[in-house]
Amino acid sequence: MNRWLPFEWIAAVRFLREGRLQTIFIIGGISIGVGVIVFMSAMLAGLEANFIKRVLTSQPQIQLLTRDQIARPLRNGAHEVEDAVVQRPSQRVISIDQWPKIRSQMLAMSEVTAVSPTIAGSVLAVRGDASRAVTLTGIEPDSYFNIVRVPDYITVGEARLTSEDIIIGIELAKNLGATVGDKLNLQAAGGANRVLTITGLVDFGNKGVNQRTTFVALRTGQSLLGMIGGVTTIDMTIKDIYAAEDIAQQIQAATEVEADSWIATNAQFFTAVQAQAYTNTLIRLFVGLSVAFGIAAVLIVSVIQRSKEIGILRAMGTSRGQILRVFLVQGGVLGFVGSLFGAALGAFALVYWHAVARQADGTELFPLILERSLFVYTALLATITGLLAAMAPAVRAAKLDPVVAIRG
Repeated sequence: MNRWLPFEWIAAVRFLREGRLQTIFIIGGISIGVGVIVFMSAMLAGLEANFIKRVLTSQPQIQLLTRDQIARPLRNGAHEVEDAVVQRPSQRVISIDQWPKIRSQMLAMSEVTAVSPTIAGSVLAVRGDASRAVTLTGIEPDSYFNIVRVPDYITVGEARLTSEDIIIGIELAKNLGATVGDKLNLQAAGGANRVLTITGLVDFGNKGVNQRTTFVALRTGQSLLGMIGGVTTIDMTIKDIYAAEDIAQQIQAATEVEADSWIATNAQFFTAVQAQAYTNTLIRLFVGLSVAFGIAAVLIVSVIQRSKEIGILRAMGTSRGQILRVFLVQGGVLGFVGSLFGAALGAFALVYWHAVARQADGTELFPLILERSLFVYTALLATITGLLAAMAPAVRAAKLDPVVAIRG
């Protein structure tokens, strides 16, 4: 079989076999480094996916609202009359002007995947002697559930919303002593009153949110809040979640509404996600450097130990280019073989940690994400790192003078 292999491969494999102990140690070091990269990359990707899922399935990615109402100077004929102090006016709950037109414009955008009009306001939820101030959200279930995955968070009952139904948070249900099938009286500040049937209890994983969340049909919400045909927000999802802020700015510049992205409303969370990505990159960089220095150190020692053999090969007519390629092949082989063992080690550690690490409620801490591309890119990275690390020893070996090398 060796006769079919190029000279560089035969010599490289022979040198690696003769220095078995060194080869085993450097492959072990590469395996640990690659294992760390695979484990950390996959785990952080899983954690990020879990965080993103929790945030973006419980709120819209972009939300359109009416602009803030501002104080305007009084006019007396042709002259403006201004107070010494212009106070900010109270922000009344008003409908988005021409919202069906705006919804159609949003649906026409290629970046947008779902649009749903909603109406929100404060009402009083009363059951018997118990009452709580809550946030009433009127929605169109067919479109809204594509944006906020309410059915995924239902713990009791179902996500059914007719004109006579209501879905409430689990903490609100506890406070009112209510459950699925019970009647709930909603009283608005304008005097409107409605008795609805609880069809589902929802848990968004936040006690404060669960204490004040209620969902009703859009027309029911409009009737209770005295805003027939109006909506206070337009919720949206987009294809590229990380482009949400740029798209929101474009929408705000082109329309008469204010556009809030999930990035702006969850600034601390987004900063944490970015910091996590930077940390992952730094870990890869430093592990890659340690692997490169390890390979370079071993090959430099190999060049010194085999100076006479290199000199003999040069004296027998082996070119400088062939000697150069011998050590480059060694570096590439060490990196590739180490990446195979390291990928297996990282995958095993990840599967084990996924099975052991649990949240307080017993659910998985992060989803298990083992993408083929991660292993392919890691193998390529380790192989290229091996080649680059072998460059300096290879150049040194190729420059050896055969006479000097043989004399020692």
